[in-house]
Amino acid sequence: MRIMSVDFGDSRTGLSVCDISEFLASPAGVIEERNFTSCVEKVVNMAKQYDVKEIVIGYPKNMNGSIGPRAEKCELFAKKVEEISHLPVILWDERSTTVSAHNILNETNTRGKKRKAVVDAVAAVLILESYLAYRKNKKPNGI
Repeated sequence: MRIMSVDFGDSRTGLSVCDISEFLASPAGVIEERNFTSCVEKVVNMAKQYDVKEIVIGYPKNMNGSIGPRAEKCELFAKKVEEISHLPVILWDERSTTVSAHNILNETNTRGKKRKAVVDAVAAVLILESYLAYRKNKKPNGI
Protein backbone atom coordinates (compact mmCIF):
# COMPACT_ATOMS: atom_id res chain seq x y z
CA MET A 1 0.00 0.00 0.00
CA ARG A 2 1.30 3.47 -0.82
CA ILE A 3 1.47 5.77 2.22
CA MET A 4 2.29 9.47 2.38
CA SER A 5 3.78 11.24 5.38
CA VAL A 6 3.49 14.94 6.12
CA ASP A 7 5.76 17.17 8.20
CA PHE A 8 3.34 20.08 8.63
CA GLY A 9 4.80 23.54 9.15
CA ASP A 10 3.52 27.10 9.25
CA SER A 11 5.32 28.06 6.04
CA ARG A 12 6.78 24.82 4.62
CA THR A 13 5.29 21.33 4.72
CA GLY A 14 7.43 18.35 3.81
CA LEU A 15 6.05 15.27 2.06
CA SER A 16 7.28 11.73 1.66
CA VAL A 17 5.78 8.71 -0.07
CA CYS A 18 6.63 5.02 0.12
CA ASP A 19 6.52 2.42 -2.63
CA ILE A 20 3.61 -0.04 -2.69
CA SER A 21 5.72 -2.70 -0.95
CA GLU A 22 6.15 -0.26 1.99
CA PHE A 23 9.91 -0.78 1.83
CA LEU A 24 11.30 2.53 0.65
CA ALA A 25 10.31 6.04 1.77
CA SER A 26 11.29 8.82 -0.62
CA PRO A 27 10.93 12.60 -0.42
CA ALA A 28 7.97 13.88 -2.42
CA GLY A 29 8.69 17.59 -2.11
CA VAL A 30 7.91 20.59 0.01
CA ILE A 31 4.75 22.68 -0.13
CA GLU A 32 5.49 26.34 0.51
CA GLU A 33 2.18 27.64 1.82
CA ARG A 34 1.32 29.84 4.80
CA ASN A 35 -2.47 29.59 4.43
CA PHE A 36 -3.77 26.68 6.53
CA THR A 37 -6.72 25.80 4.26
CA SER A 38 -4.63 26.03 1.08
CA CYS A 39 -1.99 23.78 2.63
CA VAL A 40 -4.63 21.18 3.51
CA GLU A 41 -5.92 21.27 -0.08
CA LYS A 42 -2.41 20.94 -1.53
CA VAL A 43 -1.63 17.95 0.70
CA VAL A 44 -4.88 16.26 -0.34
CA ASN A 45 -4.08 16.94 -4.02
CA MET A 46 -0.63 15.38 -3.59
CA ALA A 47 -2.22 12.36 -1.92
CA LYS A 48 -4.46 11.94 -4.97
CA GLN A 49 -1.54 12.44 -7.35
CA TYR A 50 0.46 9.69 -5.63
CA ASP A 51 -2.63 7.49 -5.19
CA VAL A 52 -1.95 6.95 -1.50
CA LYS A 53 -4.27 4.90 0.68
CA GLU A 54 -3.19 6.34 4.04
CA ILE A 55 -1.67 9.59 5.30
CA VAL A 56 0.65 9.86 8.29
CA ILE A 57 1.03 13.31 9.82
CA GLY A 58 3.88 14.14 12.16
CA TYR A 59 2.63 14.77 15.69
CA PRO A 60 5.07 17.01 17.56
CA LYS A 61 4.50 16.07 21.16
CA ASN A 62 6.61 17.75 23.79
CA MET A 63 9.60 15.73 25.00
CA ASN A 64 7.68 14.83 28.20
CA GLY A 65 4.82 13.43 26.08
CA SER A 66 2.42 16.31 26.71
CA ILE A 67 0.47 18.06 23.96
CA GLY A 68 1.33 21.68 23.23
CA PRO A 69 -0.05 24.30 20.84
CA ARG A 70 1.94 22.93 17.87
CA ALA A 71 0.58 19.41 18.37
CA GLU A 72 -2.96 20.81 18.69
CA LYS A 73 -2.53 22.59 15.35
CA CYS A 74 -1.35 19.31 13.80
CA GLU A 75 -4.45 17.57 15.23
CA LEU A 76 -6.65 20.14 13.48
CA PHE A 77 -4.62 19.79 10.27
CA ALA A 78 -5.00 15.99 10.37
CA LYS A 79 -8.75 16.29 10.96
CA LYS A 80 -9.17 18.62 7.95
CA VAL A 81 -7.01 16.41 5.69
CA GLU A 82 -9.09 13.38 6.67
CA GLU A 83 -12.39 15.21 6.08
CA ILE A 84 -11.39 16.32 2.59
CA SER A 85 -9.41 13.27 1.43
CA HIS A 86 -11.68 10.58 2.91
CA LEU A 87 -8.49 8.63 3.63
CA PRO A 88 -7.37 7.28 6.99
CA VAL A 89 -5.05 9.79 8.68
CA ILE A 90 -2.70 8.76 11.48
CA LEU A 91 -0.92 11.15 13.83
CA TRP A 92 2.61 9.83 14.36
CA ASP A 93 5.01 10.90 17.10
CA GLU A 94 7.69 12.94 15.39
CA ARG A 95 9.78 14.07 18.33
CA SER A 96 13.31 14.95 17.19
CA THR A 97 12.76 14.26 13.47
CA THR A 98 13.65 17.81 12.46
CA VAL A 99 16.81 17.63 14.58
CA SER A 100 17.67 14.30 12.95
CA ALA A 101 16.98 15.79 9.51
CA HIS A 102 19.41 18.63 10.25
CA ASN A 103 22.02 16.09 11.40
CA ILE A 104 21.64 14.16 8.14
CA LEU A 105 22.00 17.36 6.13
CA ASN A 106 25.11 18.25 8.16
CA GLU A 107 26.64 14.88 7.24
CA THR A 108 25.97 15.53 3.56
CA ASN A 109 27.24 19.13 3.88
CA THR A 110 23.93 20.52 2.58
CA ARG A 111 23.88 24.24 3.38
CA GLY A 112 22.06 27.50 2.70
CA LYS A 113 18.97 27.74 0.52
CA LYS A 114 19.28 24.13 -0.58
CA ARG A 115 19.13 22.98 3.05
CA LYS A 116 16.08 25.12 3.79
CA ALA A 117 14.35 23.66 0.72
CA VAL A 118 14.85 20.01 1.69
CA VAL A 119 14.91 19.78 5.50
CA ASP A 120 11.12 19.38 5.76
CA ALA A 121 11.05 16.64 3.11
CA VAL A 122 13.87 14.82 4.93
CA ALA A 123 11.89 15.11 8.19
CA ALA A 124 8.84 13.64 6.37
CA VAL A 125 10.99 10.71 5.19
CA LEU A 126 12.09 10.06 8.78
CA ILE A 127 8.48 10.14 9.98
CA LEU A 128 7.45 7.67 7.28
CA GLU A 129 10.43 5.36 7.89
CA SER A 130 9.51 5.21 11.58
CA TYR A 131 5.88 4.44 10.76
CA LEU A 132 6.82 1.78 8.19
CA ALA A 133 9.14 0.09 10.71
CA TYR A 134 6.27 0.01 13.20
CA ARG A 135 3.93 -1.53 10.60
CA LYS A 136 6.50 -4.13 9.65
CA ASN A 137 7.16 -5.10 13.25
CA LYS A 138 3.52 -5.31 14.29
CA LYS A 139 2.68 -7.88 11.59
CA PRO A 140 2.76 -11.49 12.80
CA ASN A 141 6.18 -13.03 12.04
CA GLY A 142 7.13 -9.86 10.13
CA ILE A 143 4.93 -10.92 7.19
